[in-house]
Amino acid sequence: MAGGWSRDGAVQEQIDSSVGEAVAQARGKLSAGSGLAHCEECGTEIPLARRDAVPGVRLCISCQAEQDNLQTKMAGYNRRGSKDSQLR
Repeated sequence: MAGGWSRDGAVQEQIDSSVGEAVAQARGKLSAGSGLAHCEECGTEIPLARRDAVPGVRLCISCQAEQDNLQTKMAGYNRRGSKDSQLR
């Protein structure tokens, strides 16, 4: 059942789209291939234990933490806008 000016199933389509984008983003974060012995950002050596634990690792712990913090800050941005803006 649609409400207002939206068509039937519009809410579910938006939910499906959001879930699909989240899955694609999570898959994009997975490491693939062989890992590196040295960080691609700062060039420091990546410890053997980290290379064994994280297949395809490309960043040292400090660079990875910095990248994770940046992504967390960006995740709070609602690029879809409010529901009202979508109905206009």
